[in-house]
Amino acid sequence: MFNHVPWASHEEKPAEEKHHGEEDQSLTTVLDASGRAELTLLIASATASMRKTIESNFDPNATLSTDLIDDLTSEDDKINNPNIDPGTVDVEAYDRERKMKEQREKELSEPKMRELHAAALKFFDDWREGVIQRVGEVVNSKETASSQMMEATDPSSTHTPSDKKINPEGASTSDEWSSSALKELYPPISTPLSSLEEDKRILILHSMLLLLLSLEHYIAPSRILLLYLTSSLRLDLEVLTQDEEKVAKGLLEAAKKMSAEEETAKKAKENESSRKWKVGLASVAGAAIIGVTGGLAAPLVAAGVGSVMGGLGLGATAAAGYLGTVAGSTVLVGGLFGAYGGRMTGQMMDNYAREVEDFAFLPVRGDRKNVEHNEKDAVNDSETRRLRVTVGITGWLTEKEEVVTPWRVVGKGSEVFALRYELEALMNLGNSVTAMVSSTAWGYAKKEIIQRTIFAEMMAAMWPLGLLKVSRVVDNPFSVAKSRSEKAGEVLADALINKAQGERPVTLIGYSLGARVIYSCLMSLSKRQAFGLVESVVLIGAPTPSTTSDWRVMRSVVSGRLVNVYSENDYVLGFLYRTSSIQYGVAGLQKIEGLPSVENVDVSETVSGHLRYRYLVGSILKKIGFEDVEMEEVEKEEEALRVMEEEEQRRKDMLLLRNKGKGEGEDAEKEADEMQKEVEEKTQESLMQRTFEQLRFSKA
Repeated sequence: MFNHVPWASHEEKPAEEKHHGEEDQSLTTVLDASGRAELTLLIASATASMRKTIESNFDPNATLSTDLIDDLTSEDDKINNPNIDPGTVDVEAYDRERKMKEQREKELSEPKMRELHAAALKFFDDWREGVIQRVGEVVNSKETASSQMMEATDPSSTHTPSDKKINPEGASTSDEWSSSALKELYPPISTPLSSLEEDKRILILHSMLLLLLSLEHYIAPSRILLLYLTSSLRLDLEVLTQDEEKVAKGLLEAAKKMSAEEETAKKAKENESSRKWKVGLASVAGAAIIGVTGGLAAPLVAAGVGSVMGGLGLGATAAAGYLGTVAGSTVLVGGLFGAYGGRMTGQMMDNYAREVEDFAFLPVRGDRKNVEHNEKDAVNDSETRRLRVTVGITGWLTEKEEVVTPWRVVGKGSEVFALRYELEALMNLGNSVTAMVSSTAWGYAKKEIIQRTIFAEMMAAMWPLGLLKVSRVVDNPFSVAKSRSEKAGEVLADALINKAQGERPVTLIGYSLGARVIYSCLMSLSKRQAFGLVESVVLIGAPTPSTTSDWRVMRSVVSGRLVNVYSENDYVLGFLYRTSSIQYGVAGLQKIEGLPSVENVDVSETVSGHLRYRYLVGSILKKIGFEDVEMEEVEKEEEALRVMEEEEQRRKDMLLLRNKGKGEGEDAEKEADEMQKEVEEKTQESLMQRTFEQLRFSKA
């Protein structure tokens, strides 16, 4: 799919032989022949590291002890191995590793897994070939670039993100965390280019962004490649995110001008039907000569695209040349942004809402009315458009605003949406869980539960009797909401495959059942071999299996980070999940084993209960090095948590006074009846308020 690029049949000699003034800087004017060769070699080495990550996901030896891998034979062989001291050999460890390897080999030998492995590599290789050829056209030649693929540094091992345990203390700013994470997750590749002046390194990164966009998409692997280049060129992550923002604005401003010229072009064609309105943009830096249709003159393209990008040192004509046909096509720009953002809020979503009630992407920023069902107005809203999309998914609700509020912590480097779905089911669950943790039965039960591990409770089904009596308040709401979340995940996968987000990488973040939506989405994407859509994923307190096989499948469709945030102290999740398939583990309670590219983040010291995740999203994202966090919103979140904890304590004190003198678990049935009634009243009240607001909005 990547071989049939618009410039595939055109190639020029490198533009070093041509004359360029200072106002028309390009890769061939700032880099000599050896520098350009180093650039293609750097790209080849970075993509080799990316490919190695894919391969490691299907490696049965991944995370096994390197000292044991070659010796996993019989016990006699282990003892007789001259490299092993019989007095210190750990036979149990050898047996454990051997069984683990056998289990993985069996799993990976299954036809579906082998097919998934092959498909993931083919997609990546096709993308990589398109990138290398495109860069080769600009800096040297396609043949030279392809030959350097063989010279690329082959990473001897895959970088494994270390498991983290988050403490309340840490770096003070989001930038400090994200800067540290960039180097850890995308280790710098040694290159002489890193010693160039900063403005030249920035120009290289900027040029690469435009060249990747000229592939007529900006999919997840392209973003990961730029992260490797940013790290290797010793640039701050902020340089890349600001560049993406400026390029998005430049493209949309150009599209706006092109739209204004469409009527002029149409009338001209009617008056002179034999004449074709084409503008030849002379290519620079080895780029192909591009024909731009649509009645747009070259100076207009330069004004719309080059003026924004020229500030980084790249000439306007070079910028247009690097962008290729994207520089002069409203159709391509519209496709890149998902019809300028309209697809994520328009008729397509109305169709999905027939499958999952209330299904909609709600913009976290900007005026929602400008993008709903009105693509022309959306074109004008270039301030909120970005080259990346982030979707946040709330796992339960106690008020409708919680669909959007938790995701205001995500910064402005991406276009942020909140996924709304099944409001009644999530509202019922949120009110039920809140009532349960405030109950006398839960207070008594927690004292008993805390003496044992959560998994001991789950596996032995030894939950306190008083708690089981009130379990009917939460069991059915959780079961219903969990089922609806799985369906929402399948619909979300369908929306991404149908390019609701356009040709942009998507990051998915969810807590509680929001994480279940993402789990279902990734499993569906993998089943349909839909690679390159998802950049990174953060699952927080996920009520999903923790098996290596499931997470291996999920990892296959995530190009960047896959993070599992869990707490061993989440007794609420343990209780809610006790009737599910607990033999497959619970990701929200434990680390994921056996996959080197899955990040495990233990927040046990920060999260003492499932309901706290709602108020800790920003804090968690900051401390895992998420690249774009609004610190002001994180502070608001922390204040909201303080208020919630005070209210929770107040309710507990009232219950203690009311139940003073009563035995543990006494009147549990009566308490359950009262809780059930309270939950129903709160849910209906919230839904009625939403209905009135919808009626008021429709009349306006």
